[in-house]
Amino acid sequence: MKVLENCEPKRVFHYFEEICAIPHGSGNTRQLSDYLVSFAKAHNLEYMQDELNNVVIYKPAAPGYENAPTVIIQGHMDMVCEKRPDVDHDFTKDGLKLSVKDGYISANGTTLGGDDGIAVAYGLALLESTELKHPALEILITVDEEIGLLGATGFDCSVLKGKRLINLDSEEEGSLWVSCAGGLTAISHIPVQRVEAEGEKISVKIHGLAGGHSGAEIDKIRANANLLMGRFLYGLKKQAYYELLSLEGGQRDNVITKESLAQLLVSKEETEAVKAYALTVQAQLREEYTGTDENITITVTDEGSAKEAVLHPTSREKVLFYLHQIPFGIQKMSGSIEGLVETSTNLGCLKLSEDELFASSGVRSSVDAAKIALSDKIEHLTEFLGGEYEIQGGYPAWEYRRESPLRDRMVEIYKEMYGSMPEVVAIHAGLECGLFYKKIEDLDCVSLGPNMKDIHTSDEVLEIASVERVWNYLVKTLESLKD
Repeated sequence: MKVLENCEPKRVFHYFEEICAIPHGSGNTRQLSDYLVSFAKAHNLEYMQDELNNVVIYKPAAPGYENAPTVIIQGHMDMVCEKRPDVDHDFTKDGLKLSVKDGYISANGTTLGGDDGIAVAYGLALLESTELKHPALEILITVDEEIGLLGATGFDCSVLKGKRLINLDSEEEGSLWVSCAGGLTAISHIPVQRVEAEGEKISVKIHGLAGGHSGAEIDKIRANANLLMGRFLYGLKKQAYYELLSLEGGQRDNVITKESLAQLLVSKEETEAVKAYALTVQAQLREEYTGTDENITITVTDEGSAKEAVLHPTSREKVLFYLHQIPFGIQKMSGSIEGLVETSTNLGCLKLSEDELFASSGVRSSVDAAKIALSDKIEHLTEFLGGEYEIQGGYPAWEYRRESPLRDRMVEIYKEMYGSMPEVVAIHAGLECGLFYKKIEDLDCVSLGPNMKDIHTSDEVLEIASVERVWNYLVKTLESLKD
């Protein structure tokens, strides 16, 4: 018996569970892409699979809808791969281990990939059905959205006819997203030099943070473990002399870093001072982040005597200066839309190798000039420290469209079904809608989706009842699009 066998709508959850059995982290989407092609062939549907592994599956209009304009249904197939430290899971080859509890689906200590596997499941259920009423459909499933919208960036939109697009990559039922921030990945390479040293090797681990999506949760003012590590190491200089061996934290620039690990060399006499300072800072941080990260923990572990290559004192200071000066969090709130974060950044990935410090920040803004200005600030900091700077995965903002027949129709349908108005909102997270909006002339698009919590973290959950309600709303919307 499958875990989701009794969940409604059955076919949506049937496909969601099949998707979860296929490894599909960002950069590892070929297997799922081929699965979609096999589905199209099995159902005698036309399809297109490009060299990036993006897939479009075409379904003809239902009887009576032959003259209705084509509708694009869009989502992405890749997921963020995060897990609890105690969980043994290889995202490159293992399927997810699903469970159901209290009306929610989770993946037992790993990310669930509801963002955006549920969009793929919705799309396949639409394609499979022979009973639904709808215009001609183009189900577009892209790759590598989570690492810079790479699939959408490289996609040739000339294979699409539709001018109306429903994106299924939001996480809040009852909200219609109609605008989003643009973004880029800001990467710093800071050169370092090393010298031989010996002493007592200890590790310092900052963990127990909430983490979260660097767009959707940045307004929660949660702590970032990489920034806390920089703060700890700077303060430690005043308490004990140490040498820096290694430093690492985070794997994705769109995830607020939950853990950061440093290895130090100290004298035997200084070991207890480091441990005492860790307890002091832990207490301070728990008080400071009450309400968001009360479980911040700093663990110091003895690893025995060692003789290794540590950072030259000048290189150590460059690393600490970078961590102390790199912007993080909300940089500006919108002056025109109440409660909307306009500009933010997140240091999501940090890695000290033999000869450089690698740092990757996700920069977001709904104002292109502000996005570039923030990028320039990180570039200036990088070059000031003798490093090299690069930008990857830049994508445009999705600008609010004052006249949107699709949005108006979906508001009307929602009101008819539920007796209340949906929230029509702009968001700070990035969506592929911005790229398609730039590529397809006169595109009219709206984003929606079921309730999810703690996406991009090992605590991610998907609400079962919400999936069904959004499915019914999507079906009713397509039925209404006869003109």
